[in-house]
Amino acid sequence: MAHRLFITVAFGCACTVGIAQRLEPIKFGDFENWVSRDIAESVVIGGKHKTIFEIGPTQTISKNIPYRNLGGSPWATSNVYAKVSGVTKGSNAVYPSNRTATNKCAKLCTQMENVKVLGLINMNVMVAGSMFLGEMIEPVSSTSDPYKKMDMGMKYTKRPSYLSLDYKVDMPDTDTRTKSTGFGPKKTLPGRDAAVVFIILQRRWEDEDGNLHAARVATGGEHFKKGTQWVNGHKIPLVYGDVSNDPKYQWLGLRNDKDAYYARNSKGKLVKVSEEQWDTPGTSPTHAIVMISSGNGEPFVGTEGLTFYVDNVAFGF
Repeated sequence: MAHRLFITVAFGCACTVGIAQRLEPIKFGDFENWVSRDIAESVVIGGKHKTIFEIGPTQTISKNIPYRNLGGSPWATSNVYAKVSGVTKGSNAVYPSNRTATNKCAKLCTQMENVKVLGLINMNVMVAGSMFLGEMIEPVSSTSDPYKKMDMGMKYTKRPSYLSLDYKVDMPDTDTRTKSTGFGPKKTLPGRDAAVVFIILQRRWEDEDGNLHAARVATGGEHFKKGTQWVNGHKIPLVYGDVSNDPKYQWLGLRNDKDAYYARNSKGKLVKVSEEQWDTPGTSPTHAIVMISSGNGEPFVGTEGLTFYVDNVAFGF
């Protein structure tokens, strides 16, 4: 890929009028509850059982079945049940983690995934942990066209000013990245990877042929390149209207053509969402996209050991 308690607080000072700020939590965005899935992998790759996690009401699923979001959870992850050419594999890079003895958070890891075929062929694949608002379409049957395997975004009609989250970054002391696709030797690339969060608010509509179109209502995002301890209540501002001329948001341009996300239309078919224009300021969205990831590069590229801890994700007003 890449991609997943709250009270009103009044701030004031001696010289200005206090401004009330309200946080609206995203459901399950406190990461206290997780679904554990027990995936039995194919004998050809060792026949082990792999635990993979989803963000939702606490329970265990002990079957190799496609996952659909449970309990109204809007979160999906890069953790997947895959079945490629008849071979079943589980992949997990997003984990529940104990922030304190009584408080969990999400732990997103950039790591090497090892697959040994018939005990003879070793394949190493670099994966980055990601979580996003939407749904992963399982079983995943290939590594091509990743957006076609994701129903991206959730219905949302409000106009927040920012996204709030608590975070911590573990950053390896290196300025290189590794590219490892599982085929051919690993490659070392220059440049330090970064954890990333971005937010896109869209106004979507469907034409008579079932195609989905969108206008960009608001944009926000940030890269996290340095190691930190916990930072609480961090705000990522949302900018409404056209940000195409703002250098800060060049990496968050309109998503269309090969970069377009996918979503289900009114008939339940997964189709491309063609983001065609910047909406006028004052427009309300129909959908929100939030992507949180421990990597910010192309697929199969990352800095092994980069870990992004996230907690208490909310929209702020």
